[in-house]
Amino acid sequence: MNLAFYKSAPVILTAVLLLAACGNKQTQEKSATAVESAASTDTTTTTSKQITFTTDQYRLAGIETGKVEMRNLSSIIKLNGVIDVEPKSTAIVSAPLGGYIRTAGLLPGQAVKKGQVLATIENPEFITMQQEYLESKGRLQFLEQEYNRQQKLREEDVNAAKTFQQVASDYKVIQARISGLEQQLALAGISKSALQAGKITRTANLYAPISGYIKNSNVTIGKYATPTDALFEIINKNDIHLALNAYEKDLPKLQIGQTVKFSLANENNYDRTAKVFLIGQTTGDDRVVPVHCHLTNGANSGLLPGMYIKAWIETGAEKQYAIPSEALVQLEGKDYLVFQTEKSSDRYIFQLEQVKRGAEQEGYTAVTFPEGMDIQKVDVVVKNAYAILSALKNMEESE
Repeated sequence: MNLAFYKSAPVILTAVLLLAACGNKQTQEKSATAVESAASTDTTTTTSKQITFTTDQYRLAGIETGKVEMRNLSSIIKLNGVIDVEPKSTAIVSAPLGGYIRTAGLLPGQAVKKGQVLATIENPEFITMQQEYLESKGRLQFLEQEYNRQQKLREEDVNAAKTFQQVASDYKVIQARISGLEQQLALAGISKSALQAGKITRTANLYAPISGYIKNSNVTIGKYATPTDALFEIINKNDIHLALNAYEKDLPKLQIGQTVKFSLANENNYDRTAKVFLIGQTTGDDRVVPVHCHLTNGANSGLLPGMYIKAWIETGAEKQYAIPSEALVQLEGKDYLVFQTEKSSDRYIFQLEQVKRGAEQEGYTAVTFPEGMDIQKVDVVVKNAYAILSALKNMEESE
């Protein structure tokens, strides 16, 4: 069978199905009678949504059937959200006193360690602060000696009380000034130990407050950074969790410790798990409640902060009639199943019936069937049901 046949297979299938729908009687030899009979059956049963396939049509469409099963399906709550990090695992780095940037930024995704130098800032005010600090330290040394001398004289009642009080006041003022300057130097990122050695610098370093990875870097050499500018954003992805959104109507069903099964937006298997550890106590304008979940061992493989996810939470299991989810087809916004009502050596008869969809879990969907149907005796089309639905639509349009 060559490539040309595969390319033309969809066209052949459509043509064959149209022949069945329209009741084309032009067949060869003895099959003419069978095809005519099938066409007649299709025409008379259109209102009950039935259609007949020949053996060749059945085989070409790749149809498979199966039985309805009783399965333990849980009532579930569907949620969506993102991969988030703990507040302690994210940090914004800025220049508290402002200044001109003198070093290049880091690339997003680059790993950094706590205390690592991220950038160098230059500011003329740094020189003034350091100068005042050194001058104040020198003044403190003098006032400390003067304070001790005046204190001894005062104990011997040699000097006036007013003189001692003035020296004590000057001593405390210079101590407060030095303490304030030390805090300013720490904010700027200037090492106090290096300054005490007499080295004045016009630059200061910005350090990483946590270990992690650079998420955003807004640093350009020569740019003036204000204290409000976010120069770096660091995230530690070793401490990630799920930040889900639940509708307020589902709140009574949510509990701490419940198991959550989730997957990425582009995945179909809900094979990752987490545990609910925090449920929000207020709703936002969108009427949703935040639900935070810790990942179980191994569930964080391949996950990055900011990824969108879909999830569901089990709220109780019970035995229900279920079919593979791919067996359900939709027509005009309603759910249907295709039943195989008859099978013989030369034909297959299918009937479309509306059903009510229930809980969906791990590839199976709970279904409520029409009243009076003997579930155990019917076969459900579980694969390529849409081929039959398309044939039905073509049959109705041709009439």
